[in-house]
Order: sequence, then C-alpha cells, then structure tokens
Amino acid sequence: MGTARRLSVVFLTFGLTTALLSGSGQAEEKPTTWTTKATGSDGTTYTATNHLVSAARGPGREWLLAWAGPADRTKPDFLTVIDATAGSPNYGKVVNTVTMGPNLGGEPHHMQYVWHKGDRLFAGGILSDTTFVFDTKALPAVKLVGVNTAMDTPCGTLPDAYQVLRDGTAYGTFMGGPNVTGPCTYTNGEVREGNGAAGSPGEVVYFDKDGRTISEIPAAVAGGEDPAECGNVPAMTEASCANPHGISVREDRNIMVASDFVEARNFVTPEVELREDLARRTVRVWDITNRANPKLKSVSAVPDGPRLAQEKDPIFGESRVLMENALPYQRGHKGAFVSSMTGGAVFYTPDIAAAEPVWKEVLDDTTAYQTFAPDQTGGGDNSSWLAVSPDDRYLFHTVMGSSKPYGAPLDVTNGMLYVLDIRKLLASGNNPKCSIDTLDEAYRGGKESDCPSLVGTVPIRDTTDGGPHWGAMDNFEKGWDGRYRETKTVKRVATANYFLAGAFGGDGDHRVCMFGLGGKDGIALDRTFKDEVTRRPCVSFNRTSWPHGEAGDARPHGVLFVVSDGALR
Repeated sequence: MGTARRLSVVFLTFGLTTALLSGSGQAEEKPTTWTTKATGSDGTTYTATNHLVSAARGPGREWLLAWAGPADRTKPDFLTVIDATAGSPNYGKVVNTVTMGPNLGGEPHHMQYVWHKGDRLFAGGILSDTTFVFDTKALPAVKLVGVNTAMDTPCGTLPDAYQVLRDGTAYGTFMGGPNVTGPCTYTNGEVREGNGAAGSPGEVVYFDKDGRTISEIPAAVAGGEDPAECGNVPAMTEASCANPHGISVREDRNIMVASDFVEARNFVTPEVELREDLARRTVRVWDITNRANPKLKSVSAVPDGPRLAQEKDPIFGESRVLMENALPYQRGHKGAFVSSMTGGAVFYTPDIAAAEPVWKEVLDDTTAYQTFAPDQTGGGDNSSWLAVSPDDRYLFHTVMGSSKPYGAPLDVTNGMLYVLDIRKLLASGNNPKCSIDTLDEAYRGGKESDCPSLVGTVPIRDTTDGGPHWGAMDNFEKGWDGRYRETKTVKRVATANYFLAGAFGGDGDHRVCMFGLGGKDGIALDRTFKDEVTRRPCVSFNRTSWPHGEAGDARPHGVLFVVSDGALR
C-alpha cells in the first residue's frame, strides 16, 4: 500500500458558521465547526466536519450515534451525535452532525454492533464501497482517522457490518462480488470467479485500526456450491451463495460467523425475477486462529419450516434471506442464532464450531405478532437486527413489517421490537429439544420446555414502505461516582426506522427511538426520549434544519451507544 496509502489527518479550525436548528427554520445559534481530513489510496482527500452546538458542552455523557444519509442526495452524508444521557435536560437533542465530503450519496449503512472503551468507530457507505474510521475519544466531537476505498477491496463490494477486535483491528463483511467480473486473487493467494460488483461472491475484509486492508478473505467455497441452490445472475462457472451480511466473532473460541443474505444487485432489480435461488439460507464459519488468514470451516443451511406450505411464494419460507446472526458471550455457551429476513424466523444451533452445524427453528415471528396483530405472520415481514445481551439472558430482534412487494397493504401492517428469554435454550447444552415443527408452534411458540419465551413485544407503527430495521444495545451503566462502566445487564435499546430506499421499498419514517427493558410489558417505548423540535417520543430525522444547515430530511441506519472517554472507566 506504501506511501499512497498513508493517511494524514489535518485539523483546520473554521471558526463559527451559521446553522439553523429549529423545524421552523429560525436561526438558534452558530455551532462551532472544524474539519479533519484523511487521504485515501485513491488520492482523494476525505473530510469530516463537526458542527457542535452549545448543548454539547458540559461533563462527559452517554451518546447515541446515528449514521445517516440525506433524502436529498445532493447534500452530504453525516454522523449524528445525540444526547442519550437519561435525565439530561438535553436528552434526545442532536448536539453534533459530522458531515462527510467530498463524495455524495454513499448510503450510510452499518457500524459495529457494540462499542467498547478504546474502540475506533468503523462506518460503511454501502453504495460508495467505502469504510470510514473515526476516533471518538473526544465525544461529542469526532475525528476522521482513516478511509478504506473500493481500490482497497478489489474482491468485494457493498460493505455491510463490522466487528472490532480487542486489539483494535476489525473484520467487515462485503456482501457483493468483485469490482470487476472474472477471477479475483485474495491476499492468501486463493482465486475465486466473480460476476461483478454487487453480485457474487462476497468476502470478509480484515482491517487495521486505521482502516487499511490487512487481508481480503474469501467467503466462497473452492470448487463452488450447488447451482440449484445458489443462483447467480449472470451464472458463474462455480456457483456461490456467499453474500455475507451479518457478522459475529468469539475471539476466545477463534470463531467468526457470517450469514448470507441475497445476491443484492439482482434481488433489487425489477428486471430480475425474485427467484428463490437468489435468496440465501446459508451460514459460514471461519477459524480465525490466524487473524489475517482465517480458514473456512463450514457452510451450513437452515431448514424450511411448517409455515412454508401456506406461503404464496417460497421466498417467504422460513429459511430465506439470512440477514443477521448473533453469538452468546459466556464461555460455556457454544451455540449461535440466525434470523431470516423474508422468512421471519429465528434459528439456533447448539455448537457453531461443529464440523457440520445443525440448525433448528426456535421461534417464528408470527408468535410475536399474535400479541397485538394476529392477522400478521412472519412471511415477508423483513426481520432485521438480532443481538444477544452480554449476560446471555435476552435475544433482541427488530422486524420492519411487510413492505413492497412482500404482501399486506402498508396501512394494516406493523413493525415491532421483541425480546426473548433464551436462558433455558442455552442451558440445554448440546441437546436442545426446542424445534418449531407445526403450524400451531409457529403461531403459539414452541412446545418444548427449553424453547425461548417471549419477554415482551413493542409494536412500531410505520406506514411508509419501511420500518424498524437496525438497533443497538446500551451496554453501559452510570455509577455512584458519576462515571460509566460497561455492564452485562442491558436496560435500554435503540432502533432506527430505515432500511434502504430503492425499487422494493424500505425507506421508513426516519425515526430513532429508545426503549426501556422491564416493567409489566417487558419492554416499552421511552417517552422521555423526545425530538427537540416536535417534542414527541423518538428523534425524527425528518426536519428542515440540522446543526450543519438546511439539509432537510435524512435517513438514519446504523445506531450505536458510546460514552465520552473521560467519563468511562
């Protein structure tokens, strides 16, 4: 990578610039602005400009970061810093927007799932094929320290999710195929054929702490996979289902897991039929003993379920479109969870490191819908974010609700956030009995005693063509001394109502909401987390003005809880 890949960070103080903060368009204050820069290997100088308002001042606090893109793509993408300090007079207020340049329309997507003290922030632009790396030590101010461009990952496109390791390096899934159609050579010398950008096969990238590519890691099986199961458009000599989306890592077990989504370019193209063989149901596991050169251990498929027989299209069957996976944290727990987006189901395997992991369905989203919308089922419900709490007690899951072309009219569908108690399932060891085998179990939950139990469900009404897609767990608690510590007990989660604006919908109503765990309902909307303009619960990204000016409505995707470095033990 050499001299061309060195990153230089330059601090420039621009002084005060005018920004309009109120929905009415009246000027409230002039935020303090400054810019940090990083030069990528493509020769472009990328910028990140902070716009801090006066509410950002004061002692260290907890923040909710939201990675957002403007509805008007002539405006810059930006990282939003929201006061997430419970009880703060500014709770829910946007205190900083960090605008990115010079490129526009990058489609901000995901960051890492959980942030720990000392971590840098990895944030991807899925359409720009770019990963940005930020230093967050001085929150609510943010500094750009690195950029990884399409030139740095020639064997993969569509950067999706990230996992930061204890040493500051990170893995990222790239869902799409290579930049150029044809053979691509990975860092370890292996070669795979690809059908081009946003196609197949995807890969995993290993980054250093500044975002430089250490290695590109093949996700495709040498020799290919079953062409009847793994469709590719255009077809390849060696078929592949490798389109990794969600990623989980257990460093103590040297295990990395990725779940395959769809061949994205064709899945969202109206000219291509929504074929079942483009909708993946496979999970990939690597041995990461050698962090820079992981070895693919297994590729396993989740099974079809009892609801498939009543679905109007096989793409709504339980096994299809595996978006997310999640690993338990505790050493004695060896299993893994995975969820299906169009399938609307959650699956579990008791040992993800087995030579051939065996999956069983353990919950159908239909069961959660029965608590408030009995006419809805999991088929085509766009289930999304999935996370296990650090104490291995809960499994959190967001569901967007049906959107074009998946079924019910938007005015009668609902998204939701639900929580499962998974302790009995994890305690069952290598021989769990839970299995959703009948329609009755799909609607009422598994009959076996170790099946997950529903702790609570919150309907999230969004009559747009999107809904609650992504989420984050609050893994911090404030001590008696006013300082924060990491905790294994999760008491809050946040969600963002936006997926991806495109041919098949997924735009959402652009709200970021907070939910509290506990109480008679199990989990409930935090009504004190209010928009500073509307004064209604949830922070609306549909507004005229921001700290960086009159940029209009925005689309928040990834969200993450972070604490000011000086306030965190």
